[in-house]
Amino acid sequence: MYSKKKRKLKLKIYSYKQLLLFSVISMGLIFPSNLISQPLANPKFNKFSLYSSKSFITRAVERTGPSVVTIDTQRYVKTKKFSRNSQLFLDPYFERFFGLDLPNETRGRIEQNQGSGFIFAEGLVITNAHVVNRSDKVIVGLMNGKKLKAKVIGQDLFTDLAVLKIEGKGPWPVAKLGDSTKIKVGDWAIAVGNPFGLENTVTLGIISNLKRNVAQLGIYDKKLELIQTDAAINPGNSGGPLLNSEGEVIGINTLIRSGPGAGLSFAIPINKAKDIAYQLVKNRKVIHPMIGISLIDEINFETSNTVKVGYVVPNSPAAKSGFKVNDIIIKVDNQDIKTASDVINQISKNGINKQINIQLKRKNKFIWLKVTPTDISNLQKN
Repeated sequence: MYSKKKRKLKLKIYSYKQLLLFSVISMGLIFPSNLISQPLANPKFNKFSLYSSKSFITRAVERTGPSVVTIDTQRYVKTKKFSRNSQLFLDPYFERFFGLDLPNETRGRIEQNQGSGFIFAEGLVITNAHVVNRSDKVIVGLMNGKKLKAKVIGQDLFTDLAVLKIEGKGPWPVAKLGDSTKIKVGDWAIAVGNPFGLENTVTLGIISNLKRNVAQLGIYDKKLELIQTDAAINPGNSGGPLLNSEGEVIGINTLIRSGPGAGLSFAIPINKAKDIAYQLVKNRKVIHPMIGISLIDEINFETSNTVKVGYVVPNSPAAKSGFKVNDIIIKVDNQDIKTASDVINQISKNGINKQINIQLKRKNKFIWLKVTPTDISNLQKN
């Protein structure tokens, strides 16, 4: 009797399980699976999946793109309306003396230029000096379509950098600045700019070289070591940021050199640009310690490379200290010299009006000379 009741109880439990299983299957058929599973899904996981589906380029540009600006400049230029053959009229002094300022003698025209830049601090924009040099009016265009007046608070033609102050109220989208000493050849490079006013034009490449001396490019009036990249820098991209894969600014696009089969692009390392920018903000000018020599890197496959003096500026500190053409620079203070960049860096660190010791090899003799660097502006006066 007891076993018969026990069998009936087991049968009821089995029937109940079958009914429950059938109900679950029916629910799955009637209702969409996503509605059943939705409450169990992790919203953080969905958000991560959506974010991870974007490329690193997209994420980098989204991070820094809003800080990139268009820079429109205007300059008023007076020109002669017509030429005159008489030597009398070619001399402005005689024109004024004889009262020969004829009506409509000159006419003005507006020269317009365009470049890029980015906001690196609250209301402050960094760009290339050649973008804003000699401009009478500067307009900064933001990504949201706003156009605001800006004032050039400082520029340094020697490094081709300038800082602008936006005339308006923030808050401003500020770019995150990286560390250009940490980048390596082969790293990703993303060039961003607004060529022809086209917002956030993006090109991708890699870092090809880290210390490209501008003298190797035939540029002798600048003091720059540039990052070389194969990311295309288009006309109007000048002053825009060069980003790493994390969206941090590692350089400022500044130069294009075309060559057979390919173009070369160059950027000013951000660490150098930060130093120049903060000097411009604080002092409105930049001090460039110089001794008045040009340097030549000589590659020797049998021995180590040497750095030779190629030219000595007359009346410069180097000339007064006894430097001569073809002297080989061995040491600056206690720093061994392998490249021209080593010499420039040591003199820059030393500063101006402070004596520095330089060891030279002249023919077969080693000599030490003491020289006091001065600012480049003093050399240009000689």
